Amino acid sequence: MTLFSRRNFLQTISAATLAPALKNPLPGISAALLQASGPSIHFSTQPRERIAVATYPFREFIIGRHDDKFAASKKLPLKDFPAQIAAKFNVTKIEPWSEHFLSTEGAYLDELHNSATRSGVTFANVAADTDHSIYSADASVRQLASQFGKQWIDVAARLSSPSVRLNIASAANAKPELTQVADGLKPIADYAASKNVAVHLENDNPISEDPFFIASVVDRVNSPWLHALPDFGNSFAVLSTADALRGLDQMFAHAYAISHVKDATTTPAGKVVPIELARVFALASKHHYHGDFSMEFESAGDPYEGTAKLVAATIKNLS
Repeated sequence: MTLFSRRNFLQTISAATLAPALKNPLPGISAALLQASGPSIHFSTQPRERIAVATYPFREFIIGRHDDKFAASKKLPLKDFPAQIAAKFNVTKIEPWSEHFLSTEGAYLDELHNSATRSGVTFANVAADTDHSIYSADASVRQLASQFGKQWIDVAARLSSPSVRLNIASAANAKPELTQVADGLKPIADYAASKNVAVHLENDNPISEDPFFIASVVDRVNSPWLHALPDFGNSFAVLSTADALRGLDQMFAHAYAISHVKDATTTPAGKVVPIELARVFALASKHHYHGDFSMEFESAGDPYEGTAKLVAATIKNLS
């Protein structure tokens, strides 16, 4: 996700509107065994089969939670996105963003899942964002953040997505502290184990999602169900090139199933920073990262054309 505009785009999502979508899909396996063993996802060795396309870059074209009726009538419903991506990019995985879900009810999710299946498309990951902070000074807000995380784990499970990316929202009344953040995420990771869904944390918000902090949180929680999601671009917006690369090195050392590919990002001052893709792919290779790469074009211009270029560049770097 983009480092700055995403947070401004979000509206608070009430956890009460998110209905749990699935019971434990693995009732014959004990929670203790699941928590200890960790997820087991089959990753392809074929470059194109490791590619997913995120819905976030196409937010101007996909109906979202807060579109007015006039705008929504001219946009694509999320259920039609899989077929479009398969046709345009010859890619069979997508990564939907929570703001593009008009419901989290079972019937809606089943319709989305069935639509993707008919198109030969699966879900590489679900990216879910909330404004509720897991480290807020307000215990009720922390509870809402925990509920949000668990309910989007349910969504991922219903869609047969192997993982979900949850954000660590910043709090106006507190600073991110390692122990508190880890303590808040531990029960979420345990819940993810019961649903056979891996949880990922992205280097995004510079206050609460600094790459070095994310790595420390993953280490502190020490669960095979919690991992890092390296975003190629976000850290370059606020860190020097050397520090951003060091941060990505740490992220890939803690990565598992999903990463975001960008070829450029933009600083808070509006400066466009190009990303040397080969250097970042080399970090993934260094750490024997076998997971998927989700295309998340965020430069100026047509996201369809930009995504096509990212797909080609990713295949080149993985071949």
